[in-house]
Amino acid sequence: MSNRYAIGACLLAVTATTPLTSAAGPTSADNHIAYYQRILQRNPADARTYHRLGDALLRKARETGDVAYLDRAEAALQKSLELAPANAGAWRHLAHVFYIRHEFDQAAGHARKAIDLDAADGHAWGVLGDALLETGRYDEAENAYARMLAIEPDLHAWSRRAGLKSIRGDVAGAVDDLERAVAEGRLAGRPPESVAWALWQLGHEHFAVGNVEAAALRHQEALQTYPGYHRALAGLAQVRAAQQRYDEAVTLYRRALAVVPLPEYAAALGDVLTKAGRADEARMHYALVEYIGRLNAVNRVLYSRELAYFYADHDIELATALELARKELNVRQDVYAYDVLAWALLKNGQAADAREAIGQALRLGTRDARLFFHAGMIHRALGETERARQYLSRALATNPRFDVLQADVAERALAALGSTSARSDGGPGGAE
Repeated sequence: MSNRYAIGACLLAVTATTPLTSAAGPTSADNHIAYYQRILQRNPADARTYHRLGDALLRKARETGDVAYLDRAEAALQKSLELAPANAGAWRHLAHVFYIRHEFDQAAGHARKAIDLDAADGHAWGVLGDALLETGRYDEAENAYARMLAIEPDLHAWSRRAGLKSIRGDVAGAVDDLERAVAEGRLAGRPPESVAWALWQLGHEHFAVGNVEAAALRHQEALQTYPGYHRALAGLAQVRAAQQRYDEAVTLYRRALAVVPLPEYAAALGDVLTKAGRADEARMHYALVEYIGRLNAVNRVLYSRELAYFYADHDIELATALELARKELNVRQDVYAYDVLAWALLKNGQAADAREAIGQALRLGTRDARLFFHAGMIHRALGETERARQYLSRALATNPRFDVLQADVAERALAALGSTSARSDGGPGGAE
């Protein structure tokens, strides 16, 4: 599992190696790309059009998950900056490119360049905040988001701050900010995909604390806003799996994978199939997780965290899981980098080191059942029975169906510890 906000308000899946086209035909991004290319054929020294082309290519990459669009966006933005190096907007968009690639220091540097050129560019502050958030520099991220909100209190600003609130355990505050984001997005006529993104995040916030019906409604609303939206399809699939409506979950995950082949979708589909007793089909999708995650150099960087979780969850390639988790911590010092390290350490028989790592993961009070589950299993391995009971109870109290397979593991572990209630939330706020 990764940070639910993954790469902040400019969340982008970069997986496919060939263009993916929308079943609905060309989008506005397609039309803009074609238009700007025609202009550049007539005037190949037009810096402003190169910038606009880069923006359109980034939007297309967001829609499709095709890495080729991301590479083309970088090339267009670099050309724009060669022609007009004082363009703050082009620096900001270039920061997006590096951020999406998990090159967070470079992303922060480009965002600061944009801010130096135009301190009133609220979205440059937002990208800077995103890069700081991903590397665990939460106070600095908060300051950057505050600057963005003061300049441009729009969908992107509200949703970015929501991500920080969620990590700090303020789910009610995150939901409030996301509802403001949706309202502003609709009022201002933001792109449907952006509004759907905020709705999808609302669904995740509700699911995280066990509000399954509310989560379903938000994901359905996202699909009404932007039909075929892969994130909402996967979010609704997660809800249906929690409701034990496995056939529907399978169908929804398949639809999401058909849009963008993310490894977490393949893993989740495999887990649902396992739960439904369809082991042969599950194995096929588990193999797909590794194929996607290792398909090319970009994927091996982007999905190291997802692969580490996958290996540790399924008790396979455990040495590789730990290697990937350590690499993740070198790049991203956020709470989930510590969590995946803790989980991989535990699965490699290093429970004492895992205890230290999970303490770092829990330090902000993040309300995530999986974090509590991992903490409980670590304390259980160390023979710290009472703390294991507390954390496992807290996981199941937060969301008794937090994962289609791991929730069952939590229930069995808690029962073996002699708990009288699997749903009493008496858990501590953080690991010692």
